Amino acid sequence: MGSLHNQSKPYDTQDLHAGATAAGLSYVGAYVINTYKSYDNFLQDKYALLPAVIIICVAVVMFIIGLIGCCATFRESRVGLGLFLAIILVIFIAEVSAFVLGFIYREKVKTDVQGTMHSVFEKYDGKNPESAVVDYLQEQLHCCGVKNYSDWTTTRWFNSTGNNSVPLSCCRQDMKNCTGHLDQPQELNTRGCAEELESGLQSVISYAMLVILGFAIVKFFGMLSVCVLTCKREDSGYQPLYSGVFA
Repeated sequence: MGSLHNQSKPYDTQDLHAGATAAGLSYVGAYVINTYKSYDNFLQDKYALLPAVIIICVAVVMFIIGLIGCCATFRESRVGLGLFLAIILVIFIAEVSAFVLGFIYREKVKTDVQGTMHSVFEKYDGKNPESAVVDYLQEQLHCCGVKNYSDWTTTRWFNSTGNNSVPLSCCRQDMKNCTGHLDQPQELNTRGCAEELESGLQSVISYAMLVILGFAIVKFFGMLSVCVLTCKREDSGYQPLYSGVFA
């Protein structure tokens, strides 16, 4: 019995790895989706979330894959091990696809943001939903305007107020008495929001791509290990895995 207990450890490790992978991928997918939802008013292409959706779907399957591997171990089923290998292969392909899509959408972020931000800023009137979105963006990213704070001078809101000022959300956080007047630019965030948002989104996508790539590499070696175990079993004839395969 002691020998049987010792031989089961590799599959215990495999099941643990599946759970850890699922948790890691779930976190990454949720992080990407949450970031995009915060700024979805400035993003035209909703398919940019596709890599994150794939990641979460893979995470769900990973919770199941440990059970399949475990059952195949206890039943000594070649069909079970074959199914286990096939699912790992599908997951590997999905992870590679998510990585490629992430690379594509990372490059599209710049044009996507530039194409919508001007129109959203132009709708600003200080009261409508677009105004709340713009104020949130400028406060969170510590930015002002699309390219810089002077962009506000071409908006209808600026011309209608006639007080030569930008929204208070442009004010630097350390300036408590800021009024938004353009004659005091030292009190304002001068960097444009387009550049800040592009940089932030690209960083999130790059982070997700690195995590996906890491898990894909691990999955590749996982497939190799299952193939080796299956080949060993076939070479040794009809023999339980726990009777010496891992010796």
